[in-house]
Amino acid sequence: MNDRSPPRPYADSRHSESRHAESPRPRRDAELRLYGVNAVRAAFERRPQDLRKLYLAEARIPQLQPLLKWCVAHRVGYRVVDDADLQKLAASAHHEGVVADVLREEPTPLSSWLRDLPPGPCCALWLDGVGNPHNLGAILRSAAHFGASAALLPKHSTLALSGAAARVAEGGAEAVPFVRLGREDNAIAQLRGAGFALYATVVRGGRDLFDVALPERAVYVIGAEGEGMNADLAAACDLRVSIGGTGAVESLNVASATAVLLSAWARRAR
Repeated sequence: MNDRSPPRPYADSRHSESRHAESPRPRRDAELRLYGVNAVRAAFERRPQDLRKLYLAEARIPQLQPLLKWCVAHRVGYRVVDDADLQKLAASAHHEGVVADVLREEPTPLSSWLRDLPPGPCCALWLDGVGNPHNLGAILRSAAHFGASAALLPKHSTLALSGAAARVAEGGAEAVPFVRLGREDNAIAQLRGAGFALYATVVRGGRDLFDVALPERAVYVIGAEGEGMNADLAAACDLRVSIGGTGAVESLNVASATAVLLSAWARRAR
């Protein structure tokens, strides 16, 4: 990534230099490069202490004044850069005039998440193979909109939030935590012990989603974009559900299907 000094520094460069001298930089893989106004704002509003560096277009200065004031007060470096620099930093033309480096959050263990879960209605998404960052971002956006409590990651899943996914999520990535599952059978037992029913979402052969009486606590198991979900995992769920349609296309995109699933649960929860 391009980290050269930009042509017009807006913040005093001594802020950045002294801050890095006082504390060692974290490993590069411990940081996440966010871009897009809503993604950066959501991270700042929820966990400003994790902000490490900010780059922005001059036109964004008035809109991002609270963030810039916080940077100055806490000696976090920020720089005004041109569009070409922002595109290089974000590796995308969809940076919306702001890029930020923040500390990456580690997934919460399932046992800790269940321990801290308040009573009452709750819905979570078990992401069994979802990999496309734009689909992940759209899923997180829908999950935040409909009030899903978590995205559950299988024990050995390498799925992680990326800048592209966070931008598509439009701030939703900060509202829906990742939770790391343990061994599959143990995870299922833990979830059932906490009152959850597991619903395998399948393209065909399941009960029509709109004919099912959804429970107060539900986990939707979402399969991979092309291959669908693991057959053994689907068999271990309490019920298979499908989203009926005209048949003009084989199925909905995984992110669109997730929005429909969450909408059905949210209607029941209300």
